[in-house]
Amino acid sequence: MAITFLKRASKTPATGEDDTRAIVNTMLSEIEQGGEERAKKYALELDNFSAQTVLTAEDIQKASDSLSQAIKDDIQFSYDRVRGFAEAQLASMKSFDVELSPGLFAGQRLIPVNSAGCYVPGGRYAHIASAVMSVTTAKVAGVKNVVVCSPPNRNYNGAHPAIIYTANLCGADHILNMGGVQGVAALAFGLFTGNPADVIVGPGNRFVAEAKRILFGRVGIDLFAGPTEVAVIADHTADPEIVASDLIGQAEHGPDSPAWLISTSREVAEAAIARAPYYISRLPEPNRTAAESAWRDYGEVVLVDTVEEAVTASDGYAPEHLEVHAENLDWWLDNLSNYGSLFLGEETTVSYGDKCSGTNHILPTKGAARYTGGLSVGKFIKTVTWQRMTKEANKSVGGASSRISRLEGMEGHALSGDDRLHKYFPDEEFTLEHK
Repeated sequence: MAITFLKRASKTPATGEDDTRAIVNTMLSEIEQGGEERAKKYALELDNFSAQTVLTAEDIQKASDSLSQAIKDDIQFSYDRVRGFAEAQLASMKSFDVELSPGLFAGQRLIPVNSAGCYVPGGRYAHIASAVMSVTTAKVAGVKNVVVCSPPNRNYNGAHPAIIYTANLCGADHILNMGGVQGVAALAFGLFTGNPADVIVGPGNRFVAEAKRILFGRVGIDLFAGPTEVAVIADHTADPEIVASDLIGQAEHGPDSPAWLISTSREVAEAAIARAPYYISRLPEPNRTAAESAWRDYGEVVLVDTVEEAVTASDGYAPEHLEVHAENLDWWLDNLSNYGSLFLGEETTVSYGDKCSGTNHILPTKGAARYTGGLSVGKFIKTVTWQRMTKEANKSVGGASSRISRLEGMEGHALSGDDRLHKYFPDEEFTLEHK
């Protein structure tokens, strides 16, 4: 295999994790002990915010009134497509029952969690689309209580009006002016609402991601998320201008957002590298500095000889977002395995998926796409099992259960089966252990 790096990253997505973990552990512990007052103190210290935490109906209406109809129409466009895709996901899941052997019936039920917490970033950027992705999906899944938290925006003395409007449109039951670790803690511990989350979802910075990771187990989470990632596979047919545009377009998320290019064409790869500075320069601040740092420290360009090598390289990265600018798109769809979401052909782009085209943008990072997909209705639904059995079925199941239990040394388990067999069939003899 011939793989050549035309550009290597000096940092990895794991850079700086230890320091983050220590800070977040301390904050979560203090908030759990100090409750709402400690959370509000952190909001004051970190966000200089001391106004009302829980939004009222009047606050929501005020936010709605501040938006133009054109903005509302675009948010509705996004909502309709994300909801449509989520409804199709839900339709693909089903409850069932089956008779596994005579008299032994088993099945599964799909039960939504009772409460979900949705984190919607609003610090550097107002992530309106994240409200659509998280709240809509939870509500389609059937979650009764959805709590949204979003960082206060210094220009509005609270969460961004468009985030408030969107969260309400999509069905949020409570909206909190709170972000960062204190926001995640509020969701987990049920602060301000009395509704502790069963599941917490949504993207965020490294502190938000670490808070979710630490809390996992006490609550469910969508996935272990880190900085946004993008990879582009490009062959000789790719337009290096569009390739460079898409790489830098995602790098603006933050200074630690990886952007990877895998190409079978040296000409395309080198042209994309050459054009990256231009696409960085046209961004406004602070986007420009973020993209410049991300491309410098986390950008990589890999040159490969064959499409098979490109697949191997891409699956090794397991990127959050993966674009394919190449011939024979169906071949790539059939052969690529590790990605959060796949964008086939120049005509689509990660940006469309991020904002409004329908698929969810809350996706796995840091290689997690090797074992999980992104947020779906299934994240809010428990798949639980049940069984029912006739007395007659106990003859086969009870005997096998008792023998296996005794082979394992678990006599109590064995006796549970024995007692039923003796009750239901007092005149019959059974072989209850291996000879």
